[in-house]
Amino acid sequence: MSDLDLDLDGLRDELADFVQPEKKVGLTPRQERIIAGFEEIQRFTDEHGREPQHGEVRDIFERLYAVRLDRLRSLEECRSLLAPLDRQGLLSSEEDVPAMPEEMDADALWAELAGAAGASEITELRHVRSTAEKRAAEEIANREPCPDFEKFKPLFEQVRIDLDTGVRTTRQFVKDAGFLKADIAEGQFFILGGQVAYIAKVGETFRAPNGENDARLRVVYSNGTESNLLRRSLQRALYKDETGRRITEPTAGPLFASESDDDDIASGTIYVLRSKSNHPSVATNRDVLHKIGVTRGDVKQRIANTKLDPTFLMADVEIIATYKLYNINRSKLENVIHRVFASARLDIEINDRFGKPVVPREWFLVPLFVVDDAVEKIKDGTITQYVYDPKNACLKKRHDAD
Repeated sequence: MSDLDLDLDGLRDELADFVQPEKKVGLTPRQERIIAGFEEIQRFTDEHGREPQHGEVRDIFERLYAVRLDRLRSLEECRSLLAPLDRQGLLSSEEDVPAMPEEMDADALWAELAGAAGASEITELRHVRSTAEKRAAEEIANREPCPDFEKFKPLFEQVRIDLDTGVRTTRQFVKDAGFLKADIAEGQFFILGGQVAYIAKVGETFRAPNGENDARLRVVYSNGTESNLLRRSLQRALYKDETGRRITEPTAGPLFASESDDDDIASGTIYVLRSKSNHPSVATNRDVLHKIGVTRGDVKQRIANTKLDPTFLMADVEIIATYKLYNINRSKLENVIHRVFASARLDIEINDRFGKPVVPREWFLVPLFVVDDAVEKIKDGTITQYVYDPKNACLKKRHDAD
């Protein structure tokens, strides 16, 4: 064979890199959820300038993020996956990474990571599961983007405010006398896998194969996803999630009292204002757009220099109505009023005089006669049983008020 003869084996080796297409490795659903959950922690860190921390004085959401971060740090698989994305050094914190029990197998470790990345990872439990449990776990994990999430977003924002101000609290979801405690009803909120879950709809009740009553739910989550699962599947998931919680219904507490304490004032005034701003959103809705607040002092003094205050939309206002009340807990009353009208809150951003954007939270698209009705219900103590119905422009009784 001459020197010109080709060495086919050598030629094949030379061309190997060209004839073999590069294999693309995609992410598993579990890896996608872990990344998504880590990105939520990163957003928190960007917003607050620090990583989420533990402690009773911390917001419930921050504490959940802190638990999630501990789990991500403790698992080598998670650290390897997230290391290229860790622009803030969250995985290499100087704080001690909590050790995981040596006897825990992979399934148990993933169960401990329940909910990391915005989805409850309850497909891995700590015992051999029945077929029904496996099916329930698959339902929980099967979440899709919520197409009308903007409609629910104000509800989640209000829940966060209610938790911060103490209008709502969280309670562990527990069994009672062998049965799952309390039912799950439309309009309720829960915490599952680090996300707030809102029961947007409860379908018709039907008899399950085991003879128990069940119903199909539409559950919307605070990360913009939703799921269509069975009520008892959600109950089981909440019970097994160590961080699972029921968010209580808002209560006013003692709005009026015969005796004053440190939180009470001798008198208070509910005021209703109308803005003279030329902002398009204000001008279009001027007749029904009102700022509703409570003050212990003179209302005219309260509205002085409104042109310099983004809370008042950086514009003059006019007093539309005032209502005098006595022995009233001002902060609790204001929280209740804002909760009642939360569905009608104006979504607007105003720059203050330094150019910093501010989102005023006390402006509502509510007719004055509805405010009058709300004040009467405040006086007779029934206001906590009602919410505002924007569609019909009236107060309606809460579904769980009876």
